[in-house]
Amino acid sequence: MGFWDVLLFNIAAVLGPRWVAAAAHNGTSSMSLWILAALFFFIPTALVIIELSTRFPSEGGLYVWSKEAFGEFHGFVAGWTYWVYSFFYFPGLLFASASMSAYIGGAGMGRLAQNQTFLVGVSLLLLFVAVVMNIVGLNVGKWLQNAGGVGTYVPLLMLIGAAAVVWHRLGSVTHFTWANMMPHWNWDTVNFWPQIAFAFVGLELVSAMSEEIRDPKKTLPRAIYGSGALIAIIYIVATVAVLAVIPAADVDPKSGAFQALTVASSILKIGAFGMIAAFLVSIGNAGGVGTTVAGIARIPFVAGVDRYMPAAFGKIHPKWRTPYISILVQAVISAAVLLASQINETTIGAYQVLVDAATILYFIPFLYMYAAVIKLAARPDRASDPHAVLIPGGKIGVWLAGGLGFIVVAGGIALSLIPPGESENKWLFELKLVSGTLVAVLIGLALYYRGAKEKRRAAAR
Repeated sequence: MGFWDVLLFNIAAVLGPRWVAAAAHNGTSSMSLWILAALFFFIPTALVIIELSTRFPSEGGLYVWSKEAFGEFHGFVAGWTYWVYSFFYFPGLLFASASMSAYIGGAGMGRLAQNQTFLVGVSLLLLFVAVVMNIVGLNVGKWLQNAGGVGTYVPLLMLIGAAAVVWHRLGSVTHFTWANMMPHWNWDTVNFWPQIAFAFVGLELVSAMSEEIRDPKKTLPRAIYGSGALIAIIYIVATVAVLAVIPAADVDPKSGAFQALTVASSILKIGAFGMIAAFLVSIGNAGGVGTTVAGIARIPFVAGVDRYMPAAFGKIHPKWRTPYISILVQAVISAAVLLASQINETTIGAYQVLVDAATILYFIPFLYMYAAVIKLAARPDRASDPHAVLIPGGKIGVWLAGGLGFIVVAGGIALSLIPPGESENKWLFELKLVSGTLVAVLIGLALYYRGAKEKRRAAAR
């Protein structure tokens, strides 16, 4: 993977039209939330990832960094929760992707965005495509990720263009003022804050594949800075575009970006415009699933090689040289979670359970990452590595970047436990969320102690 491959990989991994929809559904106060998240979370996180990935450019990313800083147990916990989060993240991403794909058929087919059978069927199809292409290998799979980056960014540019024309001709349906763009701290906004922080994560994914990148110590920083700027700008402007066309209360939190584009293209009498964008974003979302499959599957592969997980996870496909067992297990469990999440929930409620569970599990290894960059900064080899791209400001800069990220993520975990106002049964929502995350962590701990015991026996022999 070269510079453009990594830049597009990052866009496909991070940028999500569903986060634009969720922000628009939250209302005009999302403008200030985007800016706060970019300044106090996205930028510090990018600096941390660049330093760690250039100092330790090894296959495994977060798993390796946590292991270097805190030892094998904490490395396993970070790697395990990072992998397990994908079981909840994939269904949420697939559900939103399927919802957006409904608009390929135009405004008349938009009702399918709320049809559970359609959403589940298309979700499983997208998962199958992403898995097959990543088992075949990055030589093929990277084209899915490249198409994902382009297919995600271009439709949002189309949305911005169409909304700008509608605003110029008819005015905005939403009134923007400095006052209403400031945060309004009600329960819905409190639950939404972790999502807006989550919308900025994913830059660390490509670092898990450092050994498959040409000149990673040069390529990774340039690609992370470039993609970061493009992502932050498009999130803010696209959210304004949605609200210019649709009132916040009417925005679907899964597919609102393409709901707005369909409305704008109907007003402008260019219905095909919205259909083309929906087709492109379906490819983009498949690429987003592909980037996560490609990056996260390397974690259990490396842990399998270290013999903390069953040895099968360390197997490489004899023809395509990919960790195919890890990828297949990831896909099967994600499909099961997708189906289980639909029990006794509306489509919005099921989606929200998946998003909050993914956020909690995903943010646990991020706590390790921010703590790791602070601890590893004390090593004398930090200043002597000529290839490392370090956080500016010395130890103070490291503490500032790592500390800000740690505080935002810890707060995000706590706030994710609060059910949103739209949840029909808050106790059932809470039960699914807490039990799902606890069981996921406990299974990982059982596997770790089993693997550690086997390693001790092998060492004794």
